[in-house]
Amino acid sequence: MTIKRILGDRLRRLARSFPVVAITGPRQSGKTTLVRELFADKPYLSLEDPDIRMLALEDPRGLLARHGEGAVIDEVQHAPELFSYLQTRVDETSTPGQFILTGSRNFLLIRGISQSLAGRAAMTQLPPLMMAELARAQALPDRLDDYLWQGAYPAHYKSLPKAGMPATRSSADEWHRSYIMTYLERDVRDIAAVHSLSMFQRFLRLVAARCGQLLNLASLANDCGVALNTVKNWIAILEASYLVFLLRPHHRNFGKRLIKTPKLYFLDTGIAAHLLGIAKPEQLDAHPLRGHLFENMIVAEYWKAAMNAGRTEALHFWRDSTGNEVDLLIEDGLRFIPIEIKSGATLNGDFLRGLNRFGEFAGEESHNPALVFGGEGGMAWHGVRVMGWKEAGGVYE
Repeated sequence: MTIKRILGDRLRRLARSFPVVAITGPRQSGKTTLVRELFADKPYLSLEDPDIRMLALEDPRGLLARHGEGAVIDEVQHAPELFSYLQTRVDETSTPGQFILTGSRNFLLIRGISQSLAGRAAMTQLPPLMMAELARAQALPDRLDDYLWQGAYPAHYKSLPKAGMPATRSSADEWHRSYIMTYLERDVRDIAAVHSLSMFQRFLRLVAARCGQLLNLASLANDCGVALNTVKNWIAILEASYLVFLLRPHHRNFGKRLIKTPKLYFLDTGIAAHLLGIAKPEQLDAHPLRGHLFENMIVAEYWKAAMNAGRTEALHFWRDSTGNEVDLLIEDGLRFIPIEIKSGATLNGDFLRGLNRFGEFAGEESHNPALVFGGEGGMAWHGVRVMGWKEAGGVYE
């Protein structure tokens, strides 16, 4: 099944302006498939291949000389020395779109580009699939809990029997298990000196139990039995490898004594559900974390949309010390779009309480308020745009 990726059009535009375009993102998000499709006329080099990796490490100048017209270089973080030679190569010609780079480790790729390719490379991020991409391909599961449990990695949607059907339970469960083990064995060991992978896996499960909630580092360190600085470093590893992201609170004075702690979300709820031990979608119905997983899913949709657009810095949440909260604020020029998220499938007047309170504080700086809930939307209700769960995330298209 071919699913058109929203990032594709932006990549084409950037390749007409910059000599190097870099695409980073989590493992298995579809980076290789996308760049090979968009830039099919370019030679493809994967540094996952031991022979090509050795050549890139031992003779980078010779490798690039063989591809004078440019190439797609996949998993480029395996040969960080290559960045300096790329700088020399692109400075000789300055031809747009010469090299397309991909990498699964955000900080390694950014560090290499900032040191050697600043001003020469455009940085982009490819998240897992968005609901809008799946809907266009008629591949979005019909049931909310199927999507919450399965998640949005492309591997789940390659060979579905028909539109709207979830992946088989065994295949999805095995894929998530394999993904976590690969992540632990390859990324975690390469990124940092984690002495106990079993301890880190326990940490992952404790983090999953806190998805959609304020991040209390001291509590997490205590429950995990490690030092506070260790937890800080481990959270940074999860961010760098795109397993989680932190949504920062808005700092402008919309009410006194605002909360300053970020909220933690997984980029994919399928991974979070697996770490929570949820073996099948039916277990979500009465699960105590279902509301948090739903909020995680919706916020992640907007985060993925912002990743595709290069605008993640425009997303925040608002919460004051008395508990008034709006789950998501989207910067829109000098104003904000407040979005409330509720997992219930039946509209309830209490759903609007946070939006109304924020509107009182923000005044004209708040506009186009929206509610995303677990039912079917597409209506206006008390001056609020109501969207069903399938409609979330389409702000930046």
